Amino acid sequence: QVQLVESGGGLVQAGGSLRLSCAASGRISAIYAMGWYRQAPGKQRDLVAIRGNDGSTKYADSVKGRFTISRDNAKNTVDLQMNSLKPEDTAVYYCNAVDRYGAYWGQGTQVTVSS
Repeated sequence: QVQLVESGGGLVQAGGSLRLSCAASGRISAIYAMGWYRQAPGKQRDLVAIRGNDGSTKYADSVKGRFTISRDNAKNTVDLQMNSLKPEDTAVYYCNAVDRYGAYWGQGTQVTVSS
């Protein structure tokens, strides 16, 4: 069982920045990938960014050039630097990790961007 704890969410104005952090703990065998997803009210949970053990990354088209994912494999942490935030970025953001046994989710942290 892996536990994920997120921090860094909050309320910001459009154009501002936030940095989300996530730390994994528990019975960690080997994490293959860590990333971030988000879910707006009434909408599907979608990928924001993910980083694999080989350093490969994937970003949603809507955040490319604005968000940057970083990961420390040794510490089992992953961060998401969010710049030039837009109201449409408003959502609950979830940390995600994948190991040999399955996928794990954090509790979610609210990000609200006002206009």
